Amino acid sequence: MGNIQETPPISYTSREFATIKADLVSYAKRYYPDTVADFSEASFASMMVDMVAYVGDVLSFYVDYQTNESFLDTAIEYDNIFRLARQVGFKPTRSFSSTGEVTLYIIVPALTTNGSIGPDLSYAPILKNGSKFVSSGGVIFTLTEDVDFSNPANDIVVASTNSTTGVPLSYAVKAYGKLVSGEFKIEYISVGDYARYPRFVLADSNIVEVVSVVDSQGNKYYEVDHLAQDIVYEPVKNTRSDNSLAPYVIKPRPVPRRFTVEMIGRNTFLQFGHGSDKNLTTEKISDPSKVVLQQHAKEYVSDRVFDPTQLLETDKLGVAPSNTTLTVIYRSNTANNVNIATDSLTETSDLQFSFSNIASLSSAQVSNVVSSLQFENESPIVGDTTIPDVEEIRNRALGFYTAQNRAVTRQDYISLIYNMPPKFGSVKRANLTQDKNSFKRNLNLYVLAENQNGNLIQCPSTIKNNLKTWLARYKMINDTIDILDGNIINLYIEYEAMIDKEENKFGAIDVINRELASFYTNKFDLGEPFLYSDVYAVLKDIPFVLDVKSISVGLKTGPAYSTSYFDIEKNKSADGRMIVCPEDHVFEIRFPNADIRGSIV
Repeated sequence: MGNIQETPPISYTSREFATIKADLVSYAKRYYPDTVADFSEASFASMMVDMVAYVGDVLSFYVDYQTNESFLDTAIEYDNIFRLARQVGFKPTRSFSSTGEVTLYIIVPALTTNGSIGPDLSYAPILKNGSKFVSSGGVIFTLTEDVDFSNPANDIVVASTNSTTGVPLSYAVKAYGKLVSGEFKIEYISVGDYARYPRFVLADSNIVEVVSVVDSQGNKYYEVDHLAQDIVYEPVKNTRSDNSLAPYVIKPRPVPRRFTVEMIGRNTFLQFGHGSDKNLTTEKISDPSKVVLQQHAKEYVSDRVFDPTQLLETDKLGVAPSNTTLTVIYRSNTANNVNIATDSLTETSDLQFSFSNIASLSSAQVSNVVSSLQFENESPIVGDTTIPDVEEIRNRALGFYTAQNRAVTRQDYISLIYNMPPKFGSVKRANLTQDKNSFKRNLNLYVLAENQNGNLIQCPSTIKNNLKTWLARYKMINDTIDILDGNIINLYIEYEAMIDKEENKFGAIDVINRELASFYTNKFDLGEPFLYSDVYAVLKDIPFVLDVKSISVGLKTGPAYSTSYFDIEKNKSADGRMIVCPEDHVFEIRFPNADIRGSIV
């Protein structure tokens, strides 16, 4: 009977330095007892074992690290979480938009013919889409729609009269326009010979959205969520009699020329498919009967999933541009913080006026009308929020993945709200509750935005209207939703702490206040309770703090604070460890440097 060679036992569970070293020493003593006998710390054998154990420890670390960074639940690197979130359909962004209204005033002359009294609206111009307004802080906002000063819905008042007769000489016209932060820019990309899946990076590092992509032959490329999507829905101007109620009609459009936008770090990429013009046979939508049910010679029919976003019979994932020049128009923010307060607009830029029949008008009067433009923002222009941190992106991505492009559960709605495109404004905090007073499936949605200082504020109507339109695409048909303002409760914190006698009291208070301010920089969620244990935990982690004698939390009021009333004592838990927050309220330490005070005992 032949000799059976014994396989040396290897422990694959040893992963750190100490256990790897112990296994190596044991292995050497067992299988090489005559070769190596000295494993003291100063021996050559001990040095070699240490080196191998060191390499094994490092390799184990990187294996663990790479494995952890491959999953959304365990990843810790911001860029990796960013990419993993995109893989599950969530599109985090690092550039946000602010949206709002600008109030516009112009002076038009009075009618001077046939004894008529009233404004001469032939001098009422149209302020064109793309005109720019600038805040006192240098933030640029762009008009997103034409403003027609001849619209009968505008407010018109007498601006000046003849001092003798009292007859009106001019009228003031008041109109409103929609603004969005940023300005439109153009970049040209030269494309060479045909290549599969071409990918181009844009030069600007602060891009909010890609507005349009057109090649030198006039072909337009459409942005889609993924390259397999070949249908988009675009608004077409409604020319029927009911256009005052429905200005636009949504029409499906097949898009063989399409691209996706990927934002990685501060870079923005345009990703195209691998088809060519030779693969493009038609841009018409396929016959639905052929799409839904394929005809085969076999005697049975397999179940076929119908996706309304894929109606073109192609597997090329879109036409890739070649031998052309792409003209890319995009919108880019001009500042890191694009929220502004009321009455912050101070300048205009690139104003574009259009008159219906300018040839018949007095050039002097036209000049007077143009120069008479006055403007203001009567309410804050907000929507920008601070860049979401690692945990925020992780939780939103996981919630969005489970939503699967429809809103059924509460978490589905919350995830979709946070995933609203930033060009429509950003919601900082949201909570959805069942309306207990409703006999139907009525839901109350409470939302809050963030101002230029990073403080919570109530959402402007523009963001709420955009949110209404956004959710209508996903909500259940029998769900009714009321979008309401959340209530902000501003708190202050006072504490008494005992510190090491060697520490300077004033320096210790500064350190403690900074640690608490850093902890409460992360905003509470709507309905999230205030835990006294959080304050104790922060103070206990400071080395020189020996004991915390007392903590007091109260309601902060004043001109810069919320006016919401809240009885803290009535909302304390029975054990006094937390302050319970109603579902439509949120706690906030608005000014941590001023609202956190302490003393040393």
